[in-house]
Amino acid sequence: MFSKEDILQIQQRGISQAQIEAQLENFRKGFDFLKLQGAAAVGKGIIAPTEDEAEAYIEAWNEYKKEGHAVTKFVPASGAASRMFKNMFEFLDADYDVPTSDFEKVFFAHIHSFAFFDALNDACFLNEGKGVDALIEEGDYKAVVENMLGEEGLNYGQLPKGLLQFHCYDDCAKTPVEEHLTEAALYASSRGEAEVHFTVSSEHRKLFEELIERVLPEAQAEHKITYKVSLSEQKPSTDTIAVNMDNTPFRTADGKLLFRPGGHGALIENLNDLQSDIVFIKNIDNVVPDRLKADTVYWKQVLAGILVRAQKQTFAYLRLLDDGKYGQAERAEMIRFVRHTLGCDMPGLKDLEDTDLHLFLRDKLNRPIRVCGVVKNVGEPGGGPFLAYNPDGSISLQILESSQIDQNNPEYVEMFAKGTHFNPVDLVCAVRDYKGEKFNLPDFVDPATGFISYKSKDGKELKALELPGLWNGAMSDWSTIMVEVPLTTFNPVKTVNDLLRPQHQK
Repeated sequence: MFSKEDILQIQQRGISQAQIEAQLENFRKGFDFLKLQGAAAVGKGIIAPTEDEAEAYIEAWNEYKKEGHAVTKFVPASGAASRMFKNMFEFLDADYDVPTSDFEKVFFAHIHSFAFFDALNDACFLNEGKGVDALIEEGDYKAVVENMLGEEGLNYGQLPKGLLQFHCYDDCAKTPVEEHLTEAALYASSRGEAEVHFTVSSEHRKLFEELIERVLPEAQAEHKITYKVSLSEQKPSTDTIAVNMDNTPFRTADGKLLFRPGGHGALIENLNDLQSDIVFIKNIDNVVPDRLKADTVYWKQVLAGILVRAQKQTFAYLRLLDDGKYGQAERAEMIRFVRHTLGCDMPGLKDLEDTDLHLFLRDKLNRPIRVCGVVKNVGEPGGGPFLAYNPDGSISLQILESSQIDQNNPEYVEMFAKGTHFNPVDLVCAVRDYKGEKFNLPDFVDPATGFISYKSKDGKELKALELPGLWNGAMSDWSTIMVEVPLTTFNPVKTVNDLLRPQHQK
């Protein structure tokens, strides 16, 4: 099937031929849907701390930081913002020249409210010889949009969200990158340092570096902290081969194999390269201006406190298992902890022989831990928290996307539709074991949770393979704790008009 040239192309990406064969087999067989026990809810896998409990968790987090542990804030930031401007690209291609859809009317009616207005106005003067207001008055709306999206203007149609001006302050406009730097200082700093890691595309890496170099001195002075900012790119070895509709390798016009990025699940490799003890994960576009950061900071510390407490107890139980000197009471206590704190159960657990129970407890305790903030479902697109069956027969808490659920199973569809909570991508992760060694995170990925999507290239249809998502299948075999957090901590920007919401205004 593969020529010498093909094999060389595969090897140059750092992929083995065996991996390619496994990917082709996935295309041929497809992926099984997950078996579900039910949607998670408060009292059924999701905890809702009281005010007193939350304060105690924050205290636990602050005590943990005093011990000198390394903490990193990890922000996936490589995605282009093109989808954010989908409606405005459609306006440019429309056969009319004035705002017609409700979206277009709202955009132009409030154009002065966007943090990037001044930059857009400058671009219009430079390229058109007149500002935004004059162009609108003349009915040249499309010139305004072209200057926002096009390469000769702000180029927002091609830049990643992290580099766009989101929020307006009295003396400047700030990007999500800057907002994440501020957040890091407020809840993810340790030892007088704030470590922040952004995953970026190679195409935009230089722009990120320039922005960070420009804003870092002022941020360090303002927060009286030293920043350690690092960047990484998705590894070519995590790309996946594309196939034709008959599952044969897709070839480009020059006869080469086509590889595609494997989705955000590929970032488990980037996460694995970090050397910290604790890692916060949050999407690039879920940020608010300083005036609204208090809730985010408060609840991030609550999540972190829950994590370090659970980790401390986990380590104590693992040492007890190593020692072997425990009785029926301690065994029952460990079972309760795995079931009720770490959200993992096994049908017939109480009937296991002592040796099998010991192995089960050790397996479920000795793995990375993540605490996931979840918000009440308000109809946003995306995944949610479920109790799902694992390949070993156990049941655990998982964050699932609709693509992982059998849409022909009415019971499962109803579960997903009636789910009370939503995944805002709000995670705090512990990635070292009880002996202080780093877990090898790819060992905890469930490869059976990838999925196949349909794309096109040069007018030809193809099938693409998505790796298990970073907070879905890539963390499938982690211990998971889910915590209800308020909606005020979830403020994503999916379209440009989302920036007009009160949460993103001055």
